[in-house]
Amino acid sequence: MRLTRGAVAVLVGLLLAILPAAGAAQAHDRTLRLEVAGDGATGVTVQATYTDGHRLESVVRLVLTATAEGGRTVGPTQLEPVGEGQGFYFSGPVLTPGTWQVTVSAPAPYTGATTAEVRAVEGQAPPPAELAERAEAANGSSSGAGWWRWALPIGLAVLALAVLAVAVSPTRRRTGGKV
Repeated sequence: MRLTRGAVAVLVGLLLAILPAAGAAQAHDRTLRLEVAGDGATGVTVQATYTDGHRLESVVRLVLTATAEGGRTVGPTQLEPVGEGQGFYFSGPVLTPGTWQVTVSAPAPYTGATTAEVRAVEGQAPPPAELAERAEAANGSSSGAGWWRWALPIGLAVLALAVLAVAVSPTRRRTGGKV
């Protein structure tokens, strides 16, 4: 009888611990908060969360449209989620240099849309290898150099000396009360 009461108590405790978490996940009203920004070049990034601040539990197919001066338009383009985090989306290089009014919206059953001004600029090319080598030489860094290269051998030598000191040191033995 005691075992049955204990098992029931454990089961009730587990249910009480699990049920509040399960109920909170379904409490979202499918309204999204969308934060739109440029990526520093010709792409757009979007961070999507529920309006209560919780992260998205599932993938939402967001749609991007953009307009710029001179009647230039982009989209509608479907945004794909990327691995930087839950609810993070990236357009890739879709804009040309200039100032754009970018609108991102969520399709049904979700609601949410936002418009932001994004400045797209031409991406910078990586420096030529020769310039990178000069910068590396000026900084004094070279592959394989550095104090950390010697840390492991020195640490092992100190450890070996400590073990040797303990092993060689005279030990006091008890001789049964005689001195």
